[in-house]
Amino acid sequence: MPAGPSPLARASGTGAGGEGAPRRTVVPVAVGVLLRPDRSVLLADRPGARAYAGYWEFPGGKIEQAESVEAALARELTEELRIAVIESVPWVVFEFDYPHAYVRLHFRRIYDWHGTLTPAEGQRVMFHRPGTEPPVPLLPAARPVMRWLELPDRLGWPPGLDASEPVALRELRIDGAPWRTAVARNTAELTLAVALGADFALVPALPERELAELCRATPIPVYASDPGDAQALARLRRLGVHGLVSPPARL
Repeated sequence: MPAGPSPLARASGTGAGGEGAPRRTVVPVAVGVLLRPDRSVLLADRPGARAYAGYWEFPGGKIEQAESVEAALARELTEELRIAVIESVPWVVFEFDYPHAYVRLHFRRIYDWHGTLTPAEGQRVMFHRPGTEPPVPLLPAARPVMRWLELPDRLGWPPGLDASEPVALRELRIDGAPWRTAVARNTAELTLAVALGADFALVPALPERELAELCRATPIPVYASDPGDAQALARLRRLGVHGLVSPPARL
């Protein structure tokens, strides 16, 4: 299916225009987060003929009419880097207002591909380890994504956090870094968590169909309750979750 509007995607950057201002056309873009086993991620710089030339970014490009995000990303990475994507999985979706374009960015993570990375547009490429000093200049919309990539695949449920309580921010530290999270059980609660400034959301056990709908256009990473089977992480990543959180202790 073609990429549709996101009910959750929060705009960043300069904004979409104030009251009475004409609305800008939203350009849908598929973005690839190519990850190696050591968690380093592929970045490419923008060729000289483009806006923000020389800035580092995640590779990808515009989604064409009636094209799915997955198909657009596979096409773009073949055209730009001469690789064939084996599988990409949904991750986060958010909007960003650049001076030259208002974009809706559909990020998908890629763990496996065929071929040798071969830049076809004169761009430089590098694998960068999240948590270390990023290359400069870095495209503005890439900055929050780079931080999210520091989040681990698995988390323990925060002590004292009641999974049934109303949506509220909880501050915690992961590997020494401060983060803000909130529990979200449905799209309305996820929207509220985003509005409150949560960096990621914790989702108690949900049927997988409901979990997929919750993750369909989330602008922040989502941790799903770990069902405990060996294939859970790979399976739930395909629904859009960032990782797994241990189920909350029963009171």
